[in-house]
Amino acid sequence: MNQINIKNKNPLNGEITPPPDKSISHRAVIISSLSEGKSIIRNFLHAEDPMRTVNAFKQMGIETKEFKSSKVQKFKGSKDLVVIGKGLNGLREPKGIIDCGNSGTTMRLLCGVLAGQPFSATLTGDSSLIRRPMQRVITPLTEMGASIQSEKGGYPPLTIRGGELKPIDYKSPVASAQVKSAILLAGLYCDGVTTVTEPAKSRDHTERMLKAAGANVEIKNLEVSVTGKTNLKPSDITIPGDFSSAAFFIAAGAIVPDSNISIKNVGINPTRTGLINILKVIGADIRFENKREISGEPVADIYIKHSELTGTEIGGDMALRAIDEFPILCVVASVARGITKISGVKELRVKESDRIASMAKELRKMGVRVEELEDGIIITGRERLKAATVQSYGDHRVAMAMTIAGLVADGETTVEDTECINTSFPGFMEILKELQQ
Repeated sequence: MNQINIKNKNPLNGEITPPPDKSISHRAVIISSLSEGKSIIRNFLHAEDPMRTVNAFKQMGIETKEFKSSKVQKFKGSKDLVVIGKGLNGLREPKGIIDCGNSGTTMRLLCGVLAGQPFSATLTGDSSLIRRPMQRVITPLTEMGASIQSEKGGYPPLTIRGGELKPIDYKSPVASAQVKSAILLAGLYCDGVTTVTEPAKSRDHTERMLKAAGANVEIKNLEVSVTGKTNLKPSDITIPGDFSSAAFFIAAGAIVPDSNISIKNVGINPTRTGLINILKVIGADIRFENKREISGEPVADIYIKHSELTGTEIGGDMALRAIDEFPILCVVASVARGITKISGVKELRVKESDRIASMAKELRKMGVRVEELEDGIIITGRERLKAATVQSYGDHRVAMAMTIAGLVADGETTVEDTECINTSFPGFMEILKELQQ
C-alpha cells in the first residue's frame, strides 16, 4: 500500500472494532518478560511496532508463542501471546544489534530495562528513528548509573552498558510517558525508591501494569514512585482497543456528513481521551456506553454522529491528552467553523515526522489557511477541502489523518507513502471501506 486514492465520499455508517492498544501492547510484553513465569496477553497488536518489542526480548532469551483465545471481542489480525518471563535478572546479552525499526517506544523503554542489566546492548532503528532525540532518557538513566553511548546530540544508535543503579528523584522537563516509563523500569533494579515528577500528567499505562504485577507503585498528583528489587508476578492481560486508532474514525464520524458510527471495546483511559473532550467542546455528538474495566484499564463503546463544529483554543492539559491525535485534530479544525488554535505541543516537532510542519504544509495544499507556531498551529476552517496529492512523510498518523481529510474534499485526493500505516494500524483501509458501503 504505497498510496491511497480517496474517491468514495459516501457517509460512514456501521460498527467497527479498533486494533488493540499499541502503547499497552508494548508494555505488556516488557513487564511480562520481567515477571517470573507464564503471562498471557490477549488481543495483542500484531503490528510492526509492538513486534519490534517482542523480537527484542526474544534476542534476550524470552520465549513467546501464539495461542487462540475466545475470551475477548478482537480486532481482525490481533494475536494472543504467551510470554515466559524470567524475572528481573533473567535476560541474557543479545547476540546482535537490536533493531527497533520505527518504534520510539521500543527504544526508549528498552533503555530503562537495559540500564539495569549486567551486560551491554546496542539499539538502532530505521532512518526516521535515528533522527529522533534520545537525550531525554539518556540523562536520567546515566544519573542512575548506566553508561549510554550515542551519536552526537543524543541520537541513536545507542549502546547501553547496565550496572548497579541508584534510585533518583527526577524532575522531568517534559511530560512524556516514554521518559517516565524508562525511569520507572530502571527503578525496578534499584535499592530504594525512584521517583519521577512531570510538569503535566502523561499516559499512565506503565504505572497501572506495574502495580498489577505486584510492584510497589505510589502515585501522588504528578509524582510517580516505584520501589526497586520487588519480584514481578505473571499476569493475564486483555488489551483494549486503541483510542489513538479509533480517533481517526471518531473524527471521521464527526466531520463526514450524515455519518453514524459505533466503535466497540475502546480504551478510555483519561490520560488518552483529550480528543473526546475537545470534540465535545466544539460541538460533536459523542457518547460512551457499556463502560467497564478490563485488566485495570477503563473501556467503553463509543458512538459518534456527524454534527456542525466550531473552532476553539486548545492548550495545556487538554492538548497534552490529545497529543497523538494532533494530526487528525488538525483535519477536524480544517472543516470547523471559525478559527482553531492548538498550542503547547512542541513535542510534536520530534515525532515520526515534525507533525506541526507536516500537517501545516499538507493542509495548505487542500486550501486551508494555516499559521504555524513554534509549539502549535492556527487553522481557519472552511466548508470543504480541495482535493490534492499529499504526503505522509513516512508518519503513520499523518498518513491516516490525510486519508480522512480526503473524505471531506472535492474530487479525488491521493495520499502518498502510506506503507507506514502498518506500523500501528494494519487493516485501516479495510475498515474505512466497510464503513463506506
